[in-house]
Amino acid sequence: MKKMMTLIACLTLSAFVINAVPTLTTAAEEEGPKLVCPVANKPVNMEQAVEYKGAKVYFCCGGCVKKFKEDPAAFAVKANHQLVASGQFKQVACPLSGGKLNPETKITLSDVGVCFCCNNCKGKVEGETDATAQLGLVFSDAAFEKGFKKAKKEKSRD
Repeated sequence: MKKMMTLIACLTLSAFVINAVPTLTTAAEEEGPKLVCPVANKPVNMEQAVEYKGAKVYFCCGGCVKKFKEDPAAFAVKANHQLVASGQFKQVACPLSGGKLNPETKITLSDVGVCFCCNNCKGKVEGETDATAQLGLVFSDAAFEKGFKKAKKEKSRD
């Protein structure tokens, strides 16, 4: 009888632990960047992805994947923004001039911190009253080429 009670206790504890792990994982995932689909502006499904500029862009559904593949240029600004928001690319220079970054010029565009070389470049972006136009100045393909590079993966120390 004692062995039976021990077995039941172990099974109950195992069931509790198994059910608790997904809750912990979900909470950890929610702490990461809030990525949105570049086509539909909805939360992404990490299983819906397309290779883009040597990285992955995530979408909310297969329909958006199809639209993106048909015309990636139409969604380039938002896709480039997502590459930075997801940490796959990092800023290395001013997106307007290609000049050295000045940390004192940092602003936030759609939850992504961006620096410029000077207050003139910063002023050009801040002078735009439309958020979409601001994103276009910083994350267009031309600006992205000047200011952002693929982030290097850290080597494992195993």
